[in-house]
Amino acid sequence: MSLNVEHHDPRVLPSEKPLRLLDNAGHALHGRETGGFELPPVETLLELYRRMVVARRFDVQVTALTKQGRLATYPSAYGQEGCEIGVVSAITADDWFFPTYRDSIALLTRGLAPGEILQSFRGDWHNGWDQHEHRTAAMATPLATQALHAVGLAHAARLRHDPIVTLTYLGDGATSEGDAHEAFNFAAVWQTPTIFLVQNNQFAISTPLARQSHATTLADKAVGYGMPGYHVDGNDVAAMYAVATAAVDRARSGGGPTLIEGLTYRIEPHTNSDDPTRYRESRDVEHWKRRDPIERLEKYLVSEGALGDDVRAEIAQAGEDLAARTRDAMGETPDLDPLELFDHVYAHPRASLAEQRAALEAELASHAADAPAEAVAR
Repeated sequence: MSLNVEHHDPRVLPSEKPLRLLDNAGHALHGRETGGFELPPVETLLELYRRMVVARRFDVQVTALTKQGRLATYPSAYGQEGCEIGVVSAITADDWFFPTYRDSIALLTRGLAPGEILQSFRGDWHNGWDQHEHRTAAMATPLATQALHAVGLAHAARLRHDPIVTLTYLGDGATSEGDAHEAFNFAAVWQTPTIFLVQNNQFAISTPLARQSHATTLADKAVGYGMPGYHVDGNDVAAMYAVATAAVDRARSGGGPTLIEGLTYRIEPHTNSDDPTRYRESRDVEHWKRRDPIERLEKYLVSEGALGDDVRAEIAQAGEDLAARTRDAMGETPDLDPLELFDHVYAHPRASLAEQRAALEAELASHAADAPAEAVAR
C-alpha cells in the first residue's frame, strides 16, 4: 500500500479531479490520476465486489418492502456502494463505526443482521443492536451529530492507550452543520484517530451542492483544520478502499484524522416519501447509472480472469439468500412493550421519569382490564 497519505502535507489542497484507480470502463489507471495509491490485490477486490453485489440486493429488497408498507421509511444507498463498502471494509472489528441513516449497507457489511438494521425503520425500537458488541453506534438522523461522538470516543481511546480507529460517515449536506465543523476541529487539535467520510451524492435532499458550499471540493475543508483531505471518485471502490486503508493505518500509528470525500450520486429518492423529479433531471440520473461502481469493478475482475460464471452465480445466490432472510425478518410480528420507552434514558432514572413510567403502566393495565368488556359490547 502506498504511503502517500503518511506524507501528505495538510496545507496542500486536494486534487480537484477525483483520485481514481479504475476508469469507468474498468481499466487500471497509472500516474498522477491515482494520487500515488496502488490498486489493491485482486483477491481483495473480488471480496469488495461480493460485498457490493450482496448489499445492493439487500437495498433493492428493502426498498420493495417499503413500497409494500412493511417499513415506515427507508433511505436507499443504491449507487453509493463504492463509498459505503469501500471505506467500512478498511476498518477492523475492533474499530468503532458511527453511521448515518443512509448507511444500512455499511452496517450489513459490518456483520449486522437485517432485522437488527431495519428495526428503527419499521418503528419497532430506537436501535436494533448491541452497540458495544458490534462496535457500531446507532444510525444518526440528525446531521453530523455522530461525528462528534466519533471524535469523543477516539479521544477517550487515545487517553486509555486503546489502539482503535473511529470511522464516521457524513453526507454533503452535513458538512454545512456546525457539529461537523466542531468535529473536524476537535479531531485535528487532539489528533484523534478518526476517519471522516463525506459521501458527496450532490444533493442534501433537494438542495444541490452549489447552494451548500462554494469550495472547489468538500475535501478542501480539511486544509482549514490542518488535516489531510482527499477527493476520491466514490464510484471507484478500489480507490475508496486504498485511500481509506492508508488513512486508517496513519490514524492507528498516531498520525491523526483524515477527511475523505467520495464523489458519488444518489440514484434513488432521498427516502420513499421524496419526489426527486421535482429538483433533478432524469438525464443526470442516467449519466450516473453509467458510472455504476459494481459494473466498473466487474469489468476489471472479468478482464483479470477472477470473475467467472460460477463465482458470479454463487455471489448472486448469496444475495438472494440474504433477501429471503430480510423478507422473513420483516414478516415477523414484533412483540412491543411501550414501557421500554423509559429504558436506557438515564443510567439512574430520575423521579419524574419513574412517575411517568408508573402512570403509563397504570393506563396500560386499565386498558387491558377493560378490553374483554369492550369486545363483548361490540
